[in-house]
Amino acid sequence: MLLAACSDVELPASQAGSSLNELVSKANVQQKLTQRGFEWGAPAFIRIFKEENILEVWLEREQGEYALFQQYPICTYSGDLGPKKREGDKQSPEGFYAFGMRHLNPNSRYHLSFNLNYPNAYDKAHGYTGSYLMVHGDCVSVGCYAMGNRQIEEIYTLVGSALQHGQPFVRVHAFPFRMSEENLARHQFSPHINFWRMLKPGYDAFERNHKPPVIEVVDGLYQLR
Repeated sequence: MLLAACSDVELPASQAGSSLNELVSKANVQQKLTQRGFEWGAPAFIRIFKEENILEVWLEREQGEYALFQQYPICTYSGDLGPKKREGDKQSPEGFYAFGMRHLNPNSRYHLSFNLNYPNAYDKAHGYTGSYLMVHGDCVSVGCYAMGNRQIEEIYTLVGSALQHGQPFVRVHAFPFRMSEENLARHQFSPHINFWRMLKPGYDAFERNHKPPVIEVVDGLYQLR
């Protein structure tokens, strides 16, 4: 039954951050933040790379640019490279997402979780379906990105503290791989190549200035604002 679906019940925002203080001491995040020159509650940004099995957490520094806090190994994700399109396809999403405090679940059946807020405007414009697509612990996944429990404790604490300190939402950019021309050329015959090329400007924008770009959906396409 655990493998049947990545499903959780979302909590009210007041409950979503309720156990954060316990997680702080458990994950020992404060010491790492101080050692690496970050402030507690710094705004957070997440990037996911399927092919590398990597989740990156970036945090904002005082001057407004984001710096890499840490890379975390993804324990497992579902499906292959490519976007999620329908409920039950057991595919982990790719694209540009954002979640807020209400999407955090400290009482998740998968140790801890946050919902990626799929489907987004792009997914809806294309009729894609699915629900409860998350980043969570317990190292099992059917459509989600599953982390080890110690890793999700630290990630959850970082994004939770950012949201508690006023960040309205945390952006998550989920890619099939690092969006270099070389990697795109390796996958040039994939049926997803046009979708991936549409993701590349968002990837490139962050690579240039280390500030999460604002991305909108216009006429069913991702576009930089």
